[in-house]
Amino acid sequence: MEKVKYPRSFSHIGITVPDLEKAVDFYENVMGWYVIMKPSKIKKEKDTAIGQMCIDVFGDDWEEFEIAHMSTSDGIGIELFSFPHGVKEAPEFNPFNTGLFHFCVQDPDIEGLTQKIVDHGGKQRMPIREYYPNDKPYKMVYVQDPFGIVFEIYTHSYELTYSSGAYQD
Repeated sequence: MEKVKYPRSFSHIGITVPDLEKAVDFYENVMGWYVIMKPSKIKKEKDTAIGQMCIDVFGDDWEEFEIAHMSTSDGIGIELFSFPHGVKEAPEFNPFNTGLFHFCVQDPDIEGLTQKIVDHGGKQRMPIREYYPNDKPYKMVYVQDPFGIVFEIYTHSYELTYSSGAYQD
């Protein structure tokens, strides 16, 4: 197999939430993400490309769902879904199982964002930690939104944090 000569870019992530309007409000007002497509209903039907595409992805055991599209400041898409008959609670946090564990956002004001998340119904899952205590100001924390979705916050870029050898002495 030939090695890929360039890294693929990240386009978007899909997140299922129990209440689309509340999720859009949280992610817009707390995270600062832009609404690029307001909440809309998608109905199961085969006459449009989006209808057929959703049948291909979700199968036949649904009638309609809500969707909204948002974007981060660096153009990463956030695709929010809400299914009327879906489970309305996030699964138990278990990073040891195979599957998506978390996503990460970046904000130099990690304390302020963490507090804002907590003030709006989310949870801080751990203390804010420094990668290089007393040396470099790189910090991280795990949080969750009001719907139980776990994510991480970094103060500095992923590349900067790890190219500096966070796990080295």
